[in-house]
Amino acid sequence: MGFEQLAELRDRLRAEKQQENAESTEQRKREPALQTKPREEDPALVAIRRLQKRFPLAFPVNPAPKVPLKEGILKDAEQHLKLLGISSEQLKLGIATWCKGSRYWASMVENAPRLDLNGQAVGTVTATQALHAKQQAKRQRGQARRAQSKPKERMPAADATEEKTTD
Repeated sequence: MGFEQLAELRDRLRAEKQQENAESTEQRKREPALQTKPREEDPALVAIRRLQKRFPLAFPVNPAPKVPLKEGILKDAEQHLKLLGISSEQLKLGIATWCKGSRYWASMVENAPRLDLNGQAVGTVTATQALHAKQQAKRQRGQARRAQSKPKERMPAADATEEKTTD
């Protein structure tokens, strides 16, 4: 094949490729947009978003710092399940997730006000609670460091694991 024939073949293949791309784009436009399954959201994150929307002072949106919550906040929040549109289990997951993060542990300093759902101070963080929060944050950082430094496991080569036997 000469250079002219190769150039002609290249041009023809490009034209066919452009035609296919145009057809597939047109096909996608005609198809309904919801053919793929909607991604299921984490129930805890759904609960947190709804708590943030309904109770912004108790559940501030990042980058605002988190605030220590009133002890027994779950019982208070359970009274608003219908309003929040979530189940009791989702609420428990959401509040547990909210209170496990490093931003929450950082907010738990001695004598910091504990807030109810409306953002009103209803108590303070004790020295014991502040120490516990500090320990939790330290433990969480240590776990994160270990997870990052842990070497990935490799599968041994098949021939290296097989024992050679002689008959």
